[in-house]
Amino acid sequence: MRRSTFSPEPDCAIAQSLGVIGDGWELLIVRDLARGLARFDELAGSLHISRKVLTERLNGLVDSQIVNKTAYQDRPTRYAYELTPRGRALLPVLVALQDWGDRWLLGDGSLTGTNAADEPPAQRLHELVGQRVPYVALPSIAGTTVDVVDPDARATVLFGYPATGRPTRLPDGWDEIAGAAGCTLENRLFAGRYDEFAAQRIAVRGVSTQRTDEQQAFARAEEIPHLLLSDLELELVAALRLPTFRAGGYERLKRVVLVVGADRVVQAVRYPVTDIADAVDWALTTA
Repeated sequence: MRRSTFSPEPDCAIAQSLGVIGDGWELLIVRDLARGLARFDELAGSLHISRKVLTERLNGLVDSQIVNKTAYQDRPTRYAYELTPRGRALLPVLVALQDWGDRWLLGDGSLTGTNAADEPPAQRLHELVGQRVPYVALPSIAGTTVDVVDPDARATVLFGYPATGRPTRLPDGWDEIAGAAGCTLENRLFAGRYDEFAAQRIAVRGVSTQRTDEQQAFARAEEIPHLLLSDLELELVAALRLPTFRAGGYERLKRVVLVVGADRVVQAVRYPVTDIADAVDWALTTA
């Protein structure tokens, strides 16, 4: 356990939380565990942290029941680490920090549903090419929880979108947020090309942070043939560090299109999406 002189106020939940997870390394370890990095050497390589400090922080997270460790090798004993339910409950906190940093530290403070190609969120997304998508299971409009990558498809096209206006009304000023409008059009365009994707054994999956019942109502009204997945708990957002913006009281995905191979490796990324119709064509010809 790391040493600290911090003495949190006993009746303040913020202070108590900071006493457990207030160190920057601890938050970054949670970030990387959410990304699918499970082994000590993987974490050390990603964080560029000394083995001593990493050991101290991991032990502290295990003691705080934020992380579990399981032996995967004997002689010598080596451990794999994973987030507990308590640890996974921190993912919205990480996403909120990322959103705040993207907007106020790496950006100019404006509320936007997209980014320029040379801005840090776009660079972060394009660095996903060649990276493996960890297993993330999300609730779907089919009433089942499914892996975001279709295991039976030759490739999976994952498109993230902010929100549709049916059945739930969009927040006031939605159309004034750059990049926010166009989600219904995007779904219609993917739906119109569904047979072409299916003929090439390409799965199409749309992801938003809306509730499943909202997505189901939209899919029925629009006769959407592809699966829509709800990332209400921000698990995929945290796993891939997808950019978000906050509107109407919660985080919304910025519009992005990913092509993922059967081996779960990201083959291509389209971001920013400035021409939705062209992005659908791109996904079909790239996958």
